[in-house]
Amino acid sequence: MPSILGAVRDLNRLRQIYLVLVRHGFGEIAQRLGFGGAGKKAKSAEAAEPARLPEGTPDLGEEAAALVVPEAEAERGEKEKKTISLPERGRLVLMDLGPSFVKLGQIASTRPDVLPPEWIKELKKLQDEVTPLPFEEIKAAVEASLGASLTDVYESFDEKPLAAASIGQVHRAVLRRERAAISGTDAERGPDGEPKKGGIDVVVKVQRPSVRETVVRDLELLHMLAGLVERAIPESKIYSPVALVDQFDRAITSELDFKLEAEHSERFTKNFAGKDVARFPTVHKQATTNRVLTLEFFDGYKIYDAVRKHGFEGPKIAKVSVGIIIKMIFEDGFFHADPHPGNLFIMGTPERPCVGFIDLGMVGRLSPEMREKTVDLMVAAVRQDYVGIADALYAIATPTKKVDMRAYRAEVAMLSEKYLGRPLKEINLSAMIGDLVYGATKYGLEIPPDFLLVGKALMTVEGVGKEIDPELDVYGEARPYFLDLLKKRYSPERLTMDLYRGVERLSSAAYELPPLTREILDDLRLGRVSIVVNDPQLKPAADRLGARVFAGLAMIAFLGSGALLLAAHAQETLGVILIVMGAVVLLVHMILNALRK
Repeated sequence: MPSILGAVRDLNRLRQIYLVLVRHGFGEIAQRLGFGGAGKKAKSAEAAEPARLPEGTPDLGEEAAALVVPEAEAERGEKEKKTISLPERGRLVLMDLGPSFVKLGQIASTRPDVLPPEWIKELKKLQDEVTPLPFEEIKAAVEASLGASLTDVYESFDEKPLAAASIGQVHRAVLRRERAAISGTDAERGPDGEPKKGGIDVVVKVQRPSVRETVVRDLELLHMLAGLVERAIPESKIYSPVALVDQFDRAITSELDFKLEAEHSERFTKNFAGKDVARFPTVHKQATTNRVLTLEFFDGYKIYDAVRKHGFEGPKIAKVSVGIIIKMIFEDGFFHADPHPGNLFIMGTPERPCVGFIDLGMVGRLSPEMREKTVDLMVAAVRQDYVGIADALYAIATPTKKVDMRAYRAEVAMLSEKYLGRPLKEINLSAMIGDLVYGATKYGLEIPPDFLLVGKALMTVEGVGKEIDPELDVYGEARPYFLDLLKKRYSPERLTMDLYRGVERLSSAAYELPPLTREILDDLRLGRVSIVVNDPQLKPAADRLGARVFAGLAMIAFLGSGALLLAAHAQETLGVILIVMGAVVLLVHMILNALRK
């Protein structure tokens, strides 16, 4: 089997991973993965022996087995094991390994169905912050992607970035009006009807050069390491490392295509057409590619500044923000998956605040069917119907094994009791969802990632909302949307459509049944049908039966032959030996049969 080194061709990166693992007290895990020489000095590399892995585990290669780290790093790792918690050490490992691994940790922090609460809490501290690139590199990247010089597209371009992250960094700029998405429209004309002069304030998101190659390299490494971890460390399977890396792969691959974020912005704008409570940046497509994204600049305030310095009311902003997220989730089924304060701007007036959303790369989607199941869960919670809550969560999830429904419902009832029975405004909706998801996973229920993103979005907006409005009632804000969905579900139009679909399926089945029945009968008549029964108990039962028949025949042969010899008074010694052998066969069979039970 090809080694990881042969696949990723990056021994230095592998050495770095090994060093970081040992530095933070994971040397034993490193050795179980096939790295060698943990905690030994470089001069003893020849004596370092890699840990032996289970058969079938991917081989890290001889180079990995020979890797060593300074003894000081190993000693530091042993010290950290005694002074720092396991989740915190895990976070430090991800931070030291760089942006790709930080993003993996951020994705993992949205999976309470996979990781324990203490790990989720620690991973939420991860921040995707890196040193900005020099302006000359950004300029070259923009010009190469747009196929034009910077001055041909922008009247001005700030050299100092507004923000820098692992995928790209953001700069303010002034876009030439002829390149703008709204050029030539009525919105671009002044009171005298003449076209406005001057450029348009924008922000430009620029993808870091060579970041795609870096991400592809790290993804390849992560996929192989995840498989290696699951095979070499069986107890890690409860954390589903392969599934986590798969989810991370999908998320970061979509983030690398800036045109997807542009499409998300346009879809959000369409969903909120005619509503002045939310705004999403206009995309200037003539200055946008897969690697460069030019968006409208929002001249607004951060949430906390709007409340503390500019006269906006916290309760009003909180209710508007929660209402927007609730509409996204339960009405549109398309929502911003990371609405933290850094991605929100407050515009408009204190009397009519408007929330602007940015960084629309990470979104969640709920199908109409999943939305209805989620509403069923919420409605059951309002009614304090514990069985309804358990059944709704079971319908949302996918069972990975046989579920003990009585024990599962008892677990859900116990978890729900600390939230329900209170006034609705006192219910911590996001915490309740998190606890229910954690309880469901104990019984082998796999929760869809998009439903977990619902919990993350609600948790984020609820947390921010209660900071500026301690009396915020998330249930109260969500109630109109739940009621509207319930009305639509049982409306005459919906019932008629469901009835029509049912009749259509029944009609199709009735049409297809006669020819299918004829085919089956023809196959039976021609002997082309065979019935295969797969009973897992059949082979052991057949083996036991065969053993008993063999033992019985052998015993009868020995006893019968011995009895005949004794009766004939010929070869009496041999007859006694045969009878004893028959008894021994019987005794051995009884002992083996008892051991099998």
